[in-house]
Amino acid sequence: MYKEKVIKHFGSQRRLAQSLNITRSSVSQWGSVIPEKQALRIEKLTRGVLEYDAKLYSR
Repeated sequence: MYKEKVIKHFGSQRRLAQSLNITRSSVSQWGSVIPEKQALRIEKLTRGVLEYDAKLYSR
């Protein structure tokens, strides 16, 4: 899941952080692909509007 797309969906970095109950600085530290754990939470939170893509996290 790409950070830019997620922020666009939530409207701002602040609103994204609030929705996940994390700090804005945590969101700022993410790379262009957000952490897997957060991607799974966002998929659930958005009821699948934003989908987790396992290919982005394959090792």
